[in-house]
Amino acid sequence: MLGIVINPKSGKRAAMRAQRIYLWRLLRKRHQPFTYRVTQYVGHAIELGRELAEKGCDQILVLGGDGTLSETINGIMKANIPDQQRAQIQFGLVPRGTGNDWARFWGLNKDYKRSMDLFFNGKRQPLDVGRVVYWRNGQERSHYFINSVGFGIDAVTCVEAIVFKILIGSHHVNYLFGLIKALFTHKPMLTDVTVDGQLQARGYLYTMNIGNGPFSGGGMRQNPSADPRDGVFHAMFVEKPTVKQMFQAVPQLFTGKIDQLPFIHTFTGKTIELSTKKHLVFESDGILKDIMGPCRVECMHHALCMTVPQYC
Repeated sequence: MLGIVINPKSGKRAAMRAQRIYLWRLLRKRHQPFTYRVTQYVGHAIELGRELAEKGCDQILVLGGDGTLSETINGIMKANIPDQQRAQIQFGLVPRGTGNDWARFWGLNKDYKRSMDLFFNGKRQPLDVGRVVYWRNGQERSHYFINSVGFGIDAVTCVEAIVFKILIGSHHVNYLFGLIKALFTHKPMLTDVTVDGQLQARGYLYTMNIGNGPFSGGGMRQNPSADPRDGVFHAMFVEKPTVKQMFQAVPQLFTGKIDQLPFIHTFTGKTIELSTKKHLVFESDGILKDIMGPCRVECMHHALCMTVPQYC
């Protein structure tokens, strides 16, 4: 059974109508049994992803952006089903968001016909899923991500991008404007970073990104070597840079050479822990979370499957 999750507020309304018409025709042509759900509020796709997984859908197609996909993944991962059954669920994406960073890695764009055809004719690829374990209100909680999780400037940029989206609408440059503003307003905090049980960094965290995939923030490549198939995270950590270093770093975020700068600390591992005594905010695939105290980021190797192009 195929389950479909649709975010009607992602992208333009006319484009969504055209996509639905094409998809319904494609499904009729294939005689494909399916059920679909439409999101109605922020966080709704988590409930829908869980519902579809628990109903036995072994294929789930998302029409939406990075946030809708991430919410759906959270629902699948939190579904009350055996891990073996969960690992067999095959998801796909028709990108309709602002950043579309996860789609970018797989060469998907807003050519919805290609994305839909790929979902039925591409190859099955096991993928890693990230889990953030953190504390809030005295309780341990978990949040899953598919692309990346960011702290410091990463999270502040996400907040500012939301503000710019309200002011000027949904545009690719919202993340760039948000980044520029965040660079000059964020205050770093003292943080310990431990990778696979070994202390790797201790300093005032200005920004940090832990990547399952290489793209974030609408095309930036903070971890250019990240690959969601290899069983490890690629991470970058930066203490307070000088103004000169800021101007050096911003262009390299888009060239994939950011990790070559000497003030960028990089590391690779399966489990990454952050410890700070202060209030901490992180963004997970563009979804913001408020936490207190330490958190742990874990790589769940080949936890789900995705339909990807044959050449990937």
